[in-house]
Amino acid sequence: MSNRAVLCLLLGSLAWGQATTTPSAAAPSSPPPQSSAAPAQSGEKTAPAEAKPAEVAPDAAVITLPGLCDKPPAENAAADPNCKTVVTRADFEALVNAIAPNLPPPGRRQLANRYAVGLVMAAKAEQMGLDKSPRFQELLKIGRTQALAQELGRTLQEQAGQVSEKDIKDYYDKNSAAFEEADLQRIYIPRNKQVVAPKGVKLTAAETNKRQQDGEVSMKAEATRIRAAAVAGEDWDKLQKEAFTAAGLKTNAPATSMNKQRRTALPANHASVWDLKPGEVSPLITDTSGYFLYKMGKKSVVPLDKVSDDIKATLRTQRLQGSMQAVQTSVVPGLNEAYFGPQPLPPGVQMKIEPTKPESKTNKSEPD
Repeated sequence: MSNRAVLCLLLGSLAWGQATTTPSAAAPSSPPPQSSAAPAQSGEKTAPAEAKPAEVAPDAAVITLPGLCDKPPAENAAADPNCKTVVTRADFEALVNAIAPNLPPPGRRQLANRYAVGLVMAAKAEQMGLDKSPRFQELLKIGRTQALAQELGRTLQEQAGQVSEKDIKDYYDKNSAAFEEADLQRIYIPRNKQVVAPKGVKLTAAETNKRQQDGEVSMKAEATRIRAAAVAGEDWDKLQKEAFTAAGLKTNAPATSMNKQRRTALPANHASVWDLKPGEVSPLITDTSGYFLYKMGKKSVVPLDKVSDDIKATLRTQRLQGSMQAVQTSVVPGLNEAYFGPQPLPPGVQMKIEPTKPESKTNKSEPD
């Protein structure tokens, strides 16, 4: 096993994409001016040249490790002056493209340092014969499995992203209702009324509960009144303020205009709103928090070109989930419960234990 193969196993567990450089000390916000004619002081460092990777030849060395060879000299033997390990630009970029294609320049320098250290450590491990140990062989199997699983996921993701214009158009035509939008108005009437005791009076639990029940009855009647007023043509913003006042809320009432909304913007139990014709007012929709009232405005369908990217993302997600699920469920593992124990119950599910019934005692006649 080469030292590079050993290192690839080590690199697989590192998050190279999040590598960052150590922040340097903050420079003064306003350095003292320096005359352009003044000569450079002794020991003054000049700014490093800007990196230009594109100008480096593919076969040029970007990492050099002198003294690191595939066959290091035997103990007490003279070191080979030509012994070194060279990583070319092509080699290093192949590594980067395999683990973090979008790694920024600062991260690439940090990766290069880690990679060099890893090569040195891998070479030492091979000298010690650690690559022949059973533990290392098992780690190689695990690393290979992980790498193949990640490569499969990447390949399935690429395949799922191959969405054609025809696929997008077909989805748009089959799900035209999902792209319908409308100008909506909405009034929200709280279910409960704020319970406020008279100043200096402390309500008992029973009195508080009674006031809450009376408040719910009152707000339901208020919701019915507001709907009748809305159908009669009263101003919706005015009715919304009245609803909050009736509930004893001190916060500002929300605006009733929702502008253009898509079906997916409303809760599932409010979907009946889309059956309304322009100008119609919905029945009261009861929710856990209160009552909702809608008025349908102008309807339209979002053009395909405005939702094309959304459809593509949806199809990509659906295909990727379908492909992954097909692979993951293609084989059902059987686990030995004597070794692993019984299958744990899902969260929140309790095993039902039937009570043991006592054995019935029968009266047996005694022998004569």
